[in-house]
Amino acid sequence: MSFPSDLDIARAANPKPLGEIAEMMGIGDHLLEPYGSSLAKIDLDAVEELAGRPRAKYVVVTAITPTPLGEGKTTTTVGLGQAMKHIGKNAVITLRQPSMGPTFGIKGGAAGGGYSQVIPMELLNLHLTGDFHAVTAAHNLLAAMVDSHLHHGNALDLDLHNIAWRRVLDVNDRALRNIIVGLGARQDGVTRQTGFDITAASEVMAILALATSLEDLRTRLGRIVVGYDRNGQPVTAEQLDAAGSMAVIMREAIKPNLLQTLENTPVIVHAGPFGNIAHGNSSIVADLVGVRCGDYLLTEAGFGADMGAERFFNIKCRSSGLTPDAAVLVATVRALKAHSGRYKVVAGKELPADLLVENPDDVVAGGANLRKQIENVQAHGVSPVVAINAFPTDHDSEHQAIREIAEAAGARVAVCTHFADGGAGATELAHAVVEACEEKSTFSFLYPDAATLTEKIEKVATTIYGAGRVEYSPVARRQLATYEDNGFGNLPVCIAKTHLSISADASLKGAPTGHTLSVREARASVGAGFIYPICGDMRTMPGLGTSPAASRIDFDDDGEIIGLS
Repeated sequence: MSFPSDLDIARAANPKPLGEIAEMMGIGDHLLEPYGSSLAKIDLDAVEELAGRPRAKYVVVTAITPTPLGEGKTTTTVGLGQAMKHIGKNAVITLRQPSMGPTFGIKGGAAGGGYSQVIPMELLNLHLTGDFHAVTAAHNLLAAMVDSHLHHGNALDLDLHNIAWRRVLDVNDRALRNIIVGLGARQDGVTRQTGFDITAASEVMAILALATSLEDLRTRLGRIVVGYDRNGQPVTAEQLDAAGSMAVIMREAIKPNLLQTLENTPVIVHAGPFGNIAHGNSSIVADLVGVRCGDYLLTEAGFGADMGAERFFNIKCRSSGLTPDAAVLVATVRALKAHSGRYKVVAGKELPADLLVENPDDVVAGGANLRKQIENVQAHGVSPVVAINAFPTDHDSEHQAIREIAEAAGARVAVCTHFADGGAGATELAHAVVEACEEKSTFSFLYPDAATLTEKIEKVATTIYGAGRVEYSPVARRQLATYEDNGFGNLPVCIAKTHLSISADASLKGAPTGHTLSVREARASVGAGFIYPICGDMRTMPGLGTSPAASRIDFDDDGEIIGLS
């Protein structure tokens, strides 16, 4: 018998009424705003109303450096949340909302998988309550006001060659990466070069994820720097009188969304910032609610521990004031074999046949990546638990190799079969996480606010990436100096680089050391509250492949959606 599809499993689920899910969390009906029968928004009053309750243990789920196929962090997060109930604990999960760009591109969905999913998966993958659309509208309103300001005389003296604010769209569309606007008659605007990014890359999205209240959201939107005048001074959304309207557009989007897993564990889904150029974590508001609603709050950080987890620790926790008690590090046999350098894994293609043959030596050969990512978690004073996300093609000897590597590095280890077995398949992991959370936390940031921007970049590069040195282009040096001069030097850094290597070179597998991190330019997300140095060629607007998921998503004869996964 073949294993059922994710969509078939989701449709066979027995969801509880959302009122019961909220009641499990101690959230009253007066704080729920239903969107149909299967999801609801949580009123922001919940943050203050729940604040006096005991704080849950706070656990971030991260991973080793993934293959292009991903290693199952969301599935593991959901499986762990379900497993907590199996061992007598109450968990709440907080996750990012999937972008429709990747959903219709390669992924085909991002609700978890197998018997560890968030439901309703169709709504989760297909714009949910419209938060992404609100981000798109708010972002593009500001873009329109920039161009309107230019058209009506440019009183703020914006430098046409130093405008950073582009437009966004939640679709993978490479043709929009670089465009010319203002073509046509004089009344059609000022002609200039600009482009589109995907909505998940918008600074408005990063702000949504880092804001702690509606007031904080409004303040951060006002601080957005759209560009610079001819004297090099920043021009903000507040100066353009755009921030108030943007905040009004976002007034519903800042409320987090309540869903549930297949086994009725509460899930708060909110925000979806890009994991490469932004911090790649779900919202602080969701965590401020969830951390008062159970014994354990489980949240997921994008990509590997050198990416999402580092930003979780140094950007998100810095803004929220919450400190983690443990970190789960997801590892797979296939990824560690890929880090041996002996195999090539390509998104959308079958795994190499040799990679599926029993070979613990290849796991050991790629084990340096696991050791380094464990070290990256420990560098912040957080206790790591390695979750071996088991696949049917794995072998016991390969799991044992991972266990020996992880335990030698000082991490707890558990083998998980949550994809096939749901929460029951992750109880070993749940027990390990409970044990890790009982240890006294010694969490600390990697660098102080007072460090210079170059000191912060170099601390991340040498400590987390294993770099020997950092090299700055003349442009990057000028930009970083300008940010310091403009008073932005106290902000944390969010280094934009490939997620396929701990270094900035996707071809370097395992745990490379002594390499040079080359910073080609630096940009400021002042509203979100970080500076992002860019290393390598970063795409902020993906393109569609030759056979995207969009070509397979449709309705069947009964009107049911097909093709999501």
